[in-house]
Amino acid sequence: MKFFRLDLLTLLISLFIFNSCKRQEGIGLGVDTSTQTSGTLLVDTTVTIKTVDEDTATVVTSGLTKTPLGEFADPVFGTTKTNVALGIQLPTAPYTVPAGTLTIDSAVLVLGYADGFYGDSVVTRYKINVYQLQDKPVNQTYYGTNRWANQGTVLASKTFTANTHDSLTIARIRKDTVDTVQRVAPQLRVPFSKQFIYDHLFNANGTALASNAAFQDAVKGLYLTLQRAQPTNAGGTLQLNLASAGSHLDVFYKAKKDTTTDTASVSLTFPIHAAEIRRQYSETVTKAKTAGGTTQTTVYLQGLGALRAKVGFPGISKLNPDSIVLNRAELVITPVQGSGIPYAPLPKLTMYQLDIAKQRILIQDASASNPLYQTGIFGGFYSNTTKEPVKAYRFVITSYIQDLIRKKTVDYGTYIAPIDATEVNSTTGATGITPSAQIAARSILIGSDNNSSYRIKLNIFYTKIPKL
Repeated sequence: MKFFRLDLLTLLISLFIFNSCKRQEGIGLGVDTSTQTSGTLLVDTTVTIKTVDEDTATVVTSGLTKTPLGEFADPVFGTTKTNVALGIQLPTAPYTVPAGTLTIDSAVLVLGYADGFYGDSVVTRYKINVYQLQDKPVNQTYYGTNRWANQGTVLASKTFTANTHDSLTIARIRKDTVDTVQRVAPQLRVPFSKQFIYDHLFNANGTALASNAAFQDAVKGLYLTLQRAQPTNAGGTLQLNLASAGSHLDVFYKAKKDTTTDTASVSLTFPIHAAEIRRQYSETVTKAKTAGGTTQTTVYLQGLGALRAKVGFPGISKLNPDSIVLNRAELVITPVQGSGIPYAPLPKLTMYQLDIAKQRILIQDASASNPLYQTGIFGGFYSNTTKEPVKAYRFVITSYIQDLIRKKTVDYGTYIAPIDATEVNSTTGATGITPSAQIAARSILIGSDNNSSYRIKLNIFYTKIPKL
């Protein structure tokens, strides 16, 4: 009987709270002054948001798990072109030239694909050209603003379709045994200059082959460009996996000694890889990112360290911190209807704030040091819920909004920006906040458009503190 009374009391309290729940559109509209404890939903539609440039000088493009290579003429955003510089090293150091008379059967530049292709993979044909760098890359941090000169002679070229998820069957040469076939991961295979390989690997002097440093002084490195085979096509941006053994320069050769001819192969790898990023924005996007004011009806986000959005919450200043306790604060941002066709919106966004020194720091709700932090709750993924008829991005920022209301923190700048899903810590669930070159997608968002029922909004669920 004791347990029955407890369950009944719980049920009555629950019904009482749900019956008192209210929905208010706009901060400060008729907050209940009753002393009765109640749960209330307040919809703040005064949130400001505008398109701003990313901090391009800090977009790291070296040593990445995914390295962009492409040319994409987006009909809304304009054209983005990304080229890649590769440092190259010997199969072994020092390297000994095989004995006998050497003949190169073929040389193939193998570029492993990574997830993240963005653009047209159906109609567009792409052409990759490979050149020798003018100067060798070194082991340092490179940014998208770095520029690379090449020596002008094409060492490799291929026209292809971007089948970035199709595995391949290739012939595998095996020394002292029968060759075989092998199924390999999705990759781009580009025939490479046999003369270049012969001159620098088989016919070079001993000094140039004595160490990787000496070899790199002579060879410099490779420079990759990608263009649309037909300028009327949209093109796209590949993501390459250059950080693993899946990308290399394979050389297949014959060594004839007396009456015996052996077949063998060697591979040269890429210890250094970096991308340069060049953009030409459309008139529409140029106007958006240079416009004055604090808010816009349409907002443009673009990956590869291009465009982010600045967000503000002027309406929360009307809330009395001594009379309410926040249960949940959720920022909801919806893409413009139809803007994801044929190019899908960004699958993930990040959100961060600036400190007093204008340095990026985590939102309280995204920090594992926050006692209320829960893995995966912060959000930012593009998904739909049963509460909304359309897909949207959602961020749970309860702690941040509570601190702003109570003036425990100052809004020195709050931003949302593109981020790749792989840049989320798999252990803590914390999202990255540095500018990302590992995602090429974009989104067109509904900002503070009063004519749209899906304008940006902050859903605040709070409980009133009863007056004593």
